[in-house]
Amino acid sequence: MTAAAIFVKTPGLSPLKTRLAADIGQQAAERWYLRAANAVAEIAAAADLAAVYWAVAEPEALDHPTWANLPCLEQGTGSLGMRMARVHNGMVERHGSALLLGADAPQLDPDWLSEASRWLKHSTPRLCLGPAHDGGFWTFGANRVIPESHWCSISYSRSDTRVAFEREMGQFGAWKLLPVVTDVDRAADLDPMAAELANLPGLLPGQRRLL
Repeated sequence: MTAAAIFVKTPGLSPLKTRLAADIGQQAAERWYLRAANAVAEIAAAADLAAVYWAVAEPEALDHPTWANLPCLEQGTGSLGMRMARVHNGMVERHGSALLLGADAPQLDPDWLSEASRWLKHSTPRLCLGPAHDGGFWTFGANRVIPESHWCSISYSRSDTRVAFEREMGQFGAWKLLPVVTDVDRAADLDPMAAELANLPGLLPGQRRLL
């Protein structure tokens, strides 16, 4: 069965959405972030996965009330590649396959995650990726443990991250690509995100509140 982990940072403990905050203010950016994160959690729960976790950046926040609605995993220390490898591989060992989700793309359909879960529930090596319009990705999943060195060989937060990621990880299975969406980094991303959200066939309560 496939489990999912949503990567989050805790307001007040780590800087978050700094580019968005520069555009709309820290309080508004944090409010958007928390609503988006909870919408993603609701989406993952509706996809009928084996388990859904918060992957929390700060070890002191594992019992923070903000994240009390789901079990928490610690991201641990190191680069983003190291932290993703740690969380992903631990979930694969526990559940058989895993999806990593960002908290800044709430315009997702639960059916996409269900489809990814079915794809990964297979005896042969398989991978899935949800691309983002900025050249990154909103989810990655696999049904095999992938050595940390491969995660760390990629430069993240670049316009060519997705291409590099597909090239590096492709040796570990056959790809399934999910729909492309806009992840929110700046105020200019809010309108495209809202348009994509409004175009979904049916919105969950958290998505309606965010919209």
